[in-house]
Amino acid sequence: MDREQLADFLRTRREALQPEDVGLPRGPRRRTRGLRREEVAALSGMSTDYYGRIEQARGPQPSAPMLGAIARGLHLSLDERDHLFRMAGHSAPERGSGSDHVSPGLMRILGRLDDTPAQVMTDLGETLTQTRMALALLGDETGHTGMARSFGYRWFTDPVTRRIYPEADHPTHSRIFTAGLRETLSRQGPGSRAAALVDALLAVSPEFATLWSAHEIGVRHPDDLKRIRHPEVGVLHLHCQVLQDPAQSQTLLVFTATPGTDSYEKLQLLSSLGERGATA
Repeated sequence: MDREQLADFLRTRREALQPEDVGLPRGPRRRTRGLRREEVAALSGMSTDYYGRIEQARGPQPSAPMLGAIARGLHLSLDERDHLFRMAGHSAPERGSGSDHVSPGLMRILGRLDDTPAQVMTDLGETLTQTRMALALLGDETGHTGMARSFGYRWFTDPVTRRIYPEADHPTHSRIFTAGLRETLSRQGPGSRAAALVDALLAVSPEFATLWSAHEIGVRHPDDLKRIRHPEVGVLHLHCQVLQDPAQSQTLLVFTATPGTDSYEKLQLLSSLGERGATA
């Protein structure tokens, strides 16, 4: 771990990043060049003290997940992310499919959607980062480990996961997740993470095994409309817009409601309720 070079790199990247790049207001009294340390810490999901000690070359060696969070917070390119990992004494993560690194372009878009439920997911249904409103609507989906990082895996193995959708919609979601995983497997091929996920689900879920044998492809929600059940505001009817990053095999999901509807009013109410996980 090269503490001095790591600290210098973080400082220069922080100073080069403008508030507008991450969806923050500049404000009339801002004198700091680039972002403040506390802003980068908040964007990275860590304490200001922890981030500050790393940037001042006096902190502990950051873990790989912490470095990934910092890379996303600073909107680093893949080359910059790899450089960050090496300076911190870690091997650079694998690129391409299965990568947890969110591209700077997607991060810039996400930074401007703080008042909208939005999140970036891998092609295996792993949530990498969420807006404040996505946390309020869906709860924190980024803290799972192993195969449970995949929402589809949790769908077939953890009954609690299904509470997010009305029971009448469960069969449709099961078909969608199964068909989506088959499409991912066809891209990644044998021996891939998708193949391992399929094998694990075939071993533990009779429902998944039955759906898998049907070999369905291209199952979608009609009109991209989803019904999401929140423990405090009830069921919301939301449109799900999708922006794909083929180079990273990642997808940005944005949830919106038609203005003037009951669901639109419920989304406004959610902004003051905090994370779903605190009440679920």
